[in-house]
Amino acid sequence: MATKYNFDLEHIPSRTERPRTSGLTMVMDKGLSIRQAEDFLSMSTDFVDFVKLGFGTSLITKNLKEKIKLYQQAGMKVYLGGTLLEAFIIRNKLNDYIRCMEDLGLNCCEVSDGSIVLDHNKKCEIINQLAKNFTVVSEVGSKEEGVIIHPARWISMMQNELEAGAFKVIAEARESGTVGIFHKNGSAHTLLINRIVNKVKIENILWETPQKSQQVYFIKLFGANVNLGNIGYEDVIPLETLRLGLRGDTFFTFLPESMKQES
Repeated sequence: MATKYNFDLEHIPSRTERPRTSGLTMVMDKGLSIRQAEDFLSMSTDFVDFVKLGFGTSLITKNLKEKIKLYQQAGMKVYLGGTLLEAFIIRNKLNDYIRCMEDLGLNCCEVSDGSIVLDHNKKCEIINQLAKNFTVVSEVGSKEEGVIIHPARWISMMQNELEAGAFKVIAEARESGTVGIFHKNGSAHTLLINRIVNKVKIENILWETPQKSQQVYFIKLFGANVNLGNIGYEDVIPLETLRLGLRGDTFFTFLPESMKQES
């Protein structure tokens, strides 16, 4: 069903509808209570596709199964943060992790190696194994400041992980937005981003953009239906207004030239 707006307004960009393959919004839940999750869903359900239970929070979150079920009933795919998978991998407990996901009723998972050193062929083997039973999103990039990955390496890893069965590849920025595809000050690593999109299809990439300025950057660069992630639950509606040109930062982005004003 198409999203219904409260007002008729021309020159609003067309947004993809759930279940989407592009224009995705991934929200990071860093430990919401059931009540907070219910409040979040009451306003934002139409605009969210994935919910990531950030890093290792699912290990200690109360009423975990109940919250997962709430999100799934709202039509969202839920997965555990990749850091938790890494914690299982480094302990040689991958099969235990799979059993945990099955027990939680999850049908989606994240594969990352931002905190551990994992041979890339092994990572692709894990993606391929999990993709047989789960929707896999894989993350490329390091969470450590100062770790530089050459653009050619980013590209080859993304391509290999998609070939291994990943539904989307996530471009790492951490929840701070200060590593990976962004510089320490939060500004975009434009050379890296441009090199990536020359070789990897835009619709296959989910860009982590926790900061508003980063969301604006990608919407202006790739349009309203760019895939964006690591969005705070309180920022979902503000992000959607950015996508629709209903916020100052993108106000003129989607208007015809005849309506644009010189600043």
